Amino acid sequence: MSGDGNDIETLRRILAEHRTVAVVGLSAKWYRPSYFAAKYLKDHGYRIIPVNPAYNEVLGERCYPSLRAIPEPVEVVDVFRRPEEVPAIAEEAIAIGAKVLWMQLGVVHEEAARRAREAGLAVVMDRCMKIEHARLFGGLNFVGIDTGVISARRPRHLPY
Repeated sequence: MSGDGNDIETLRRILAEHRTVAVVGLSAKWYRPSYFAAKYLKDHGYRIIPVNPAYNEVLGERCYPSLRAIPEPVEVVDVFRRPEEVPAIAEEAIAIGAKVLWMQLGVVHEEAARRAREAGLAVVMDRCMKIEHARLFGGLNFVGIDTGVISARRPRHLPY
């Protein structure tokens, strides 16, 4: 699977089809963006796998020191790390057979993205999984926030 992950259909497909997410850099501190985003995803049915060598557990899930230490298949690698750390994370994502490399807001690394795409991963950069899920699947509009998705067409397939 390849793709740049920046169009609505690609984002919708990724979020609907891939439900196991390794969150690299997930903090156990409730006020950190990684915690907030992972909690939202978990509350919306995603399997969250924390990756952070500083913790044993986050959000009630066992925490792993690296992607390679995870004993189950991972579909999405969600990166909450500095851009200079992304190339090594991308290589690990490729090695474990992930389908998507997702870099959070403010995280952009073109070379790592190119390498991941060449290996067959879809790549999303500078976007938040929580925000995109809420925007595309209706989690923002109930509080009056304009989702920016204007269409008379219904999505082709929804997982729920």
